[in-house]
Amino acid sequence: MTSAPGQEGPEASGRQHRRDGAVAGQGRADTTAPPQGGAAGPALISATSTVFKAEGLTGRLRALRERLRYTLGRPLTPYYLILGSASLLVVLGLIMVFSSSNITAIHQGLPGPYYFRKQLVAVLLGSVLLVAAARVPAAVHRVLAYPVLLGSIGAMVLVAIPGIGMKVNGNRNWLNFGFFQVQPSEFAKLALLLWAADLLARKQKAGTLTQWKHLLVPLVPGALVLLMLIMLGGDMGTSMILVAMVFALLWMVGAPLRLFVATLGIAVVACTALIITVPHRLDRLACIGTTTPVPGHDCFQALHGLYAFGLGGPFGTGLGAGYEKWGLLPEAHTDFIFAATGEELGLVGTLSVIGLFAALGYAGIRVAIGTKDTFVRYAAGAATTWIMAQAMINLGSALGLLPIAGVPLPLFSYGGSAMLSAMCALGMLLCFARSVPGAKAALAARSSKSRFRTGLRRVLPRRRTTARPAARPPRRER
Repeated sequence: MTSAPGQEGPEASGRQHRRDGAVAGQGRADTTAPPQGGAAGPALISATSTVFKAEGLTGRLRALRERLRYTLGRPLTPYYLILGSASLLVVLGLIMVFSSSNITAIHQGLPGPYYFRKQLVAVLLGSVLLVAAARVPAAVHRVLAYPVLLGSIGAMVLVAIPGIGMKVNGNRNWLNFGFFQVQPSEFAKLALLLWAADLLARKQKAGTLTQWKHLLVPLVPGALVLLMLIMLGGDMGTSMILVAMVFALLWMVGAPLRLFVATLGIAVVACTALIITVPHRLDRLACIGTTTPVPGHDCFQALHGLYAFGLGGPFGTGLGAGYEKWGLLPEAHTDFIFAATGEELGLVGTLSVIGLFAALGYAGIRVAIGTKDTFVRYAAGAATTWIMAQAMINLGSALGLLPIAGVPLPLFSYGGSAMLSAMCALGMLLCFARSVPGAKAALAARSSKSRFRTGLRRVLPRRRTTARPAARPPRRER
């Protein structure tokens, strides 16, 4: 059946509809799908279509790849990835803190949910800080750089004074205020992030980053002051995270390779000296990769961390049914909460945690790459390095691949100071993700068309007014 001139039949209109859908999407995939007429020919698959009209597994995989590429390319993808992955990590962390800390609290003569309640309070306070940091403009974060830096330095100086700083597990890193304790070294990471990003953004605007002395001074001396104050308390794990942040900033500003290698060599020599001079750090280094007790070295914690993963299997023993937390695995709710997760939730649970951190890291990199503001780029890159480096150190320690560094798993482990500082950093990342080109307009359009607001308009009565409508101008007759 043919159509008259100037008119389109059903086959022509269908082809035109598919062609328009493919042009509207981000990608385009050519597969062999059976057309309506029976003849074989190429079929265009729209990246925005939820139905993949393709024949065979290869065509469906190609269509799925185009769909994924289109979804990840949206301007709001980093924003929702940061918000979603961080929320899931916090909720799952609260569940695991409740499960792994009950026995420890009872052994200490405390109520079972004692640590869970404290962590819940920290999450609620951190949520307020996250929302506040996400809603303010990026310029406000830049203004806060020097106050946060000076406050962190002052607090760490107080920690170093005997009689004021409090020791926990051999490290003097805490300030005790009676009803709560604060670890200032956790906020030193936030201070370095803001101060270094502001400093390098100003230098790049002035065009002085091409000279090595402007590249290193005062960034490296300022970082060394923070490192010295942290190492006075013996916290080498936090120092390693600060060093990773400094190297990430140098890499982002385009430091020459020889300068980068020289600075890395100095850092490795200093780290080796700090490990050799302290006996318990050598013991931790000797426990890497061990599966049996090492004579002369205390590898009890590392071994029982591996035993917890082995007991968990693919799907775990179930929430609350872990065995190692009954006095066998030290710090099951803090440094080794990932091992407790592996025992109770199994391989599925541990891979889920790793996947959430991978999504968070990907979103942070997208924010750093997609912005045109140099301060936002450096701050987003440093914040992503902070979260990912700390997560890698904690996960490597629990898996026996790295020495035990004593750093918590961000957003997951028990620890109020770590939770507050990490949620502040995530709030800044959300703020930066909102400022990416296209994201702000997309958020405004989505909020105006949200189902919640549309439902409220339908339910709530309209406001009545007694004002008369403005008179229309008289129509001019032709």
